[in-house]
Amino acid sequence: MERKRAAAGIAGMLAGITLLAACGGGDSEPTAPAAEAGKPAEVTFWGWAKGTQEVVDAFNKSHKDIQIKFEEIPSGNAGGYAKFSNAVKAGNAPDVMSIEYPQLPDFVNQGALQDITAEVADVKGKYPASVFSLVELGGKTWSVPMDAAPQVFFYRKDLFEKNKIEVPKTWDDFKAAAEKVKKADDKARIATFFPDDPSVIAALAWQAGGKWFGTEGDAWKVSINDEATKKVADYWQGLVKDDLVKVQPSFSQEWNAAFEDDTLWGYVGANWGAGVMKGNHAGQSGKWAIAPVPNWGTPASGMLGGTTFGVAKNSKNVKAAVEVIKWLTGSPEAWTARLSSGTSSGFPAIADLVPVAAKSFDASFYGGQDIYALFTEAYGTIQPGWTWGPSMVQTLTSFKDALGKVSTGGTTLPEVLETVQTATVNEIKGRGLNVAQP
Repeated sequence: MERKRAAAGIAGMLAGITLLAACGGGDSEPTAPAAEAGKPAEVTFWGWAKGTQEVVDAFNKSHKDIQIKFEEIPSGNAGGYAKFSNAVKAGNAPDVMSIEYPQLPDFVNQGALQDITAEVADVKGKYPASVFSLVELGGKTWSVPMDAAPQVFFYRKDLFEKNKIEVPKTWDDFKAAAEKVKKADDKARIATFFPDDPSVIAALAWQAGGKWFGTEGDAWKVSINDEATKKVADYWQGLVKDDLVKVQPSFSQEWNAAFEDDTLWGYVGANWGAGVMKGNHAGQSGKWAIAPVPNWGTPASGMLGGTTFGVAKNSKNVKAAVEVIKWLTGSPEAWTARLSSGTSSGFPAIADLVPVAAKSFDASFYGGQDIYALFTEAYGTIQPGWTWGPSMVQTLTSFKDALGKVSTGGTTLPEVLETVQTATVNEIKGRGLNVAQP
């Protein structure tokens, strides 16, 4: 971040873990001939992100030697990852696959991806160290980042100003503002606690300085219940208990309806939420603004989402697949095509491409605010040192199962941390991996 040169991330932390270093099978398989003489190479690609078809069309139009055969699949947690895992086992996986940052270690651990360290060494320097480290495990590179997702706070500027509520800079300010929102309108709330989205808890913990995973020798360290995360859990438990936030499923009909009837005045999200809000609530154009996410005393952010592209282990077309990935992630033409709808607010992980994204997004919904300057500022404050664990599908599922009981009083957020800590340690041990004693 810096563009601050971040501290060592996953690559250094996992350099000594021989299992992860080898789980992808070591050296890449030999690359088969890309195509028959006179015919372009065909690279198969699975993904789901908005704008992907437009990007594929732009690539195919501008390239004669390679053509992408794209299949849109359900988003990862909605069945896309299961489809990819099954295809790898069956030997018919696509050459290129969309993989979000948290799920990457899972696929490396499964042996589903090619080691592409040598093939992408020439683009590594374009990324902040703390972003590229998220795609490195065991000293090897397993995918290439497309975007980043720094946290921000969306708020109804008109309602805040009308009721003389200052935009919160710290989490203490946020609670005070939440109380003022409720006082101004007893049906209104400043934001939402999502009982179905553990990725928000992860981002908030990351922002607070939490480090859920790390390594010690050849063992994983699991600290989902570390002090920083406990602070976050206690804080949000208090907001829920005091009825200062709504408790609604993320992106649900009731959540969107609350914006429309002016009973939800804010949203703790990430840069990509700018396009979501603009697309879902066009009638409120000019009433919204975006601010840095509240902090614990020093400006900081975590990441809430983000996509990478990896090459499947059984791909016989690695050279062409990597060329496709480099274009998808690093060309201005790809980002222009991806954002051509005008409703996507994606943020390139490569800083040099941010002006391209900014130019493609009409910010009139936010009163002409330079939102990409804000995103860039937030990107520069992402906390270094975060590591995703080797069983994130299980970890996030355990979180989701437990979080649903918070709103009913069946459990508390601090108790959820202990539940998920235990479940994750058991899962990692069950996979034959070592876990360091706390």
